[in-house]
Amino acid sequence: MRRRWLFADQLGPHFLDEPGQPVLLVESKAVFRRRVFHRQKAHLILSALRHRAEEGDVRLVRANTYRDGVGEPVTVCHPTSRAARDLVRRMPDVEMLPPRGFVTAPQDFTAWARGRDHLRMEDFYRFARQRHGVLMDGAEPAGGRWNLDADNREPPPRGVTRLDVASPPTITEDHIDHSVRAELDRWQYDEGIEFAGNDGPRLFPVTRREAVDRLRHFVAHRLPRFGPHEDAMLAGDPWMAHSALSPAINLGLLDPLEVIAAAEDAYRAGAVPLASAEGFIRQVLGWRDFVWHLYWYFEPRYRSANELGAGGRIPKWFATLDADAVQARCLSDVLAGVRDRGWVHHIPRLMVLGNYAMQRGWRPAAVADWFHRNFVDGYEWVMTANVIGMSQFADGGRMSTKPYAAGGAYLHRMSDYCGGCRYDPRSRVGDSACPYTAGYWSFLARNEPRLTGNHRMNRPLQGLRRLADRDALVEQENLRGSRAP
Repeated sequence: MRRRWLFADQLGPHFLDEPGQPVLLVESKAVFRRRVFHRQKAHLILSALRHRAEEGDVRLVRANTYRDGVGEPVTVCHPTSRAARDLVRRMPDVEMLPPRGFVTAPQDFTAWARGRDHLRMEDFYRFARQRHGVLMDGAEPAGGRWNLDADNREPPPRGVTRLDVASPPTITEDHIDHSVRAELDRWQYDEGIEFAGNDGPRLFPVTRREAVDRLRHFVAHRLPRFGPHEDAMLAGDPWMAHSALSPAINLGLLDPLEVIAAAEDAYRAGAVPLASAEGFIRQVLGWRDFVWHLYWYFEPRYRSANELGAGGRIPKWFATLDADAVQARCLSDVLAGVRDRGWVHHIPRLMVLGNYAMQRGWRPAAVADWFHRNFVDGYEWVMTANVIGMSQFADGGRMSTKPYAAGGAYLHRMSDYCGGCRYDPRSRVGDSACPYTAGYWSFLARNEPRLTGNHRMNRPLQGLRRLADRDALVEQENLRGSRAP
């Protein structure tokens, strides 16, 4: 049996043909020379590789490049980026197998997508539910409804600073983590390899055992409370009831099929409400698979899509995660979360970070790259459709029906950030004008010609046309420019 070459996002047993199959791991320093990754992301990846190297018949090769590290005939599962796939195709004695680590097969997605003018996650999700028999009662969806989003949009409970749920289990670092941290220090100080963000204790699994323990804990203690407040934010509770399993799944430590089965089994056993199980499964079976397939289904130039003509540069304070330069409480706290953890849940990503970037007209490809480098669960395939299509609406609606733009009223309703903030979410002009409220109307004004044909934007654009202070607002936001709000 040929040795199986595993990339750093293919570390679980489902990437092997049988237990005990010989494994090759290649640790490439060139990856970290090319781009400035978050320090905790670099630590997570290297720690995961080196922990995996201590399991079974594993050969770990430390090399400058992947090509330098592969010196024998191997098989490899289809990589998760075009660059890696093209590299594998050029390498002699490397046999590439179909992709693993996702639920729906590429040929099934292609058959579903063929002939559709627009690709919508909700349609794909229903197809996947039926195709794989997930949360189905015969031919009907469990509970009689496909989507329980309406039950899962509650704001945070009033008067609390954190949800009453158990925190994810603390991870204990070991000698491998300590050696990785010391090596990253040497790279940084002796070789000039740069990192973003703060170092810190490891927060996410790097071994199969740690990942399974986190999955079991989430299903038992957090999933029951996940649904209602999955879109809510609390300044004092970055985790809420989210699973925080995406780094482990994207390292390949967990098979998405086992994650989905664990959530459905808990619902079937009466331990988890359907709304929570369905909302979580939609993220894994729906969104995760959907953006993976779109990465390959859309043409390579999709990453450069810019239908709204956004050409602004990401300002230094945002690029360097300088949360202390920001006075807007929501943006400061979320940017600090990226700086200190390399992770925030999906609503701060979309409605605080992405929303602000879109309002300010930053170049979408640069925004996607920023998310890729600074999030511990970020990969090119993850961020391409999520940021280019969904967050920045740079594809003009090929995968979403409208821009995810929102003003301060949304943030005020769905978080506790506005209390104590120097800005007023109700104000759009003046010293107390909320940068999100003002930014929302400025975004609409700048893109009015491009959005006029979108029927879901009719009402917001009608509101824009009624603004008596439109000119003052636009001038104000133009003067704000790239300054930290």
